[in-house]
Amino acid sequence: MVISERLRAIREQKELSQGDIEERTGLKRCYVSRVENGHTIPSIETLEKMARALEIPMYQLFYDGEAPPEPPALPPGLSANNDEWAVPVSPRKFFQRLASSLRRLSPEDRKLIIMHMTFQMVRKKRS
Repeated sequence: MVISERLRAIREQKELSQGDIEERTGLKRCYVSRVENGHTIPSIETLEKMARALEIPMYQLFYDGEAPPEPPALPPGLSANNDEWAVPVSPRKFFQRLASSLRRLSPEDRKLIIMHMTFQMVRKKRS
């Protein structure tokens, strides 16, 4: 389900108007309408506001079930409490681990990381 359709369905199910959402979130009614009609993609912060206004946990905006979805299984060799990255290591070992991790990423994910790093460097230069 598209997020815009989901937001509208939950709002209507709770018998709330777009004006009610406007009052509860501080977002303009026309913005709520644009989001619900799929003309605007809301930020995570906006989705948090809307979830609070609808009095639902945020995962319900993305998931149709009653209980939270099960988290995906971690790749073999990793665990949720893996402290491998938290231990101080030499720069050489750090970059070896980083290179190993980057090799496992898809090309699209690598591009996202490069774009993020570039954005961070530009932001630092401006400050």
